[in-house]
Amino acid sequence: MASIANEGQAPSSQAELLYQAQLRKERVFRTHVGISWGVLFLILVFLFSGQSFQIGGLTFKTITVDSEFIRKNMAFISGGLWQTLLISVLSILFAIMMALLAALGRLSKFPPIYALSTFYVSLIRGTPLYLQIFFFFLALPQLGIRLSGIVSGVLALGLNYGAYMSETFRAGLSSVGKGQREAAMALGMTPGQTMRRIVLPQALRFAIPPMGNDFISMTKDSALVSATGFVHELMWRATKVGRAQFNSLEALIMAAIFYWILTLILTYFQGKLEARLARGDR
Repeated sequence: MASIANEGQAPSSQAELLYQAQLRKERVFRTHVGISWGVLFLILVFLFSGQSFQIGGLTFKTITVDSEFIRKNMAFISGGLWQTLLISVLSILFAIMMALLAALGRLSKFPPIYALSTFYVSLIRGTPLYLQIFFFFLALPQLGIRLSGIVSGVLALGLNYGAYMSETFRAGLSSVGKGQREAAMALGMTPGQTMRRIVLPQALRFAIPPMGNDFISMTKDSALVSATGFVHELMWRATKVGRAQFNSLEALIMAAIFYWILTLILTYFQGKLEARLARGDR
């Protein structure tokens, strides 16, 4: 009896050992990645240290930055982060709404609705975001519609990303099997109830990871809104103080660091969200 019990425990112990070995392997991999990141970061810092060094009789000099300028203007430039986040959040919410409407339109069997949605996607994808921002800011006043810089930026970003995200939503809506729709109809659900209770929840689950990537991209593309000159976000502040004090390089380096940190934070939370959704699939 004892031998039978030991035989039953052996596979379990072996599986546990394999699992622990896999965990150790993953920890070692993450440690090596962290060390590599640290080395690359130190190399990047050295490139902007203003040091001189010789290699084989040749003298090389790294980039010199004004640390005093950075120290004095860091608070002013970082103050634009909140404006950047505000523009990005409002734009992604508007983009999600437009993407959903465009996706539903592209799945519609009614020709005018289908034509409207495909025309919108084609027009927005076929013109640069930079141009779209200036269109809302400069062209609409010719029609008597005057928008602030931030509203113009949100509309342009939302419409632009909505056009690209519509394909993600369309794929998500199409991924819901026909059998589920038929089952919902058999239960007496109306088409609207089927869409709200069955189709949309599954489509949104499919679209959330790509939407996270789009939001991260949008935080960087929001810098284009500074071109209007009336939105005091991160890039606008960096450009203003850099030109005023003839330290454009230092100002742009500071803006790049803030965008990088913001991207790292958003990427971290996106990874957590994707991991949680993956656990739900299991």
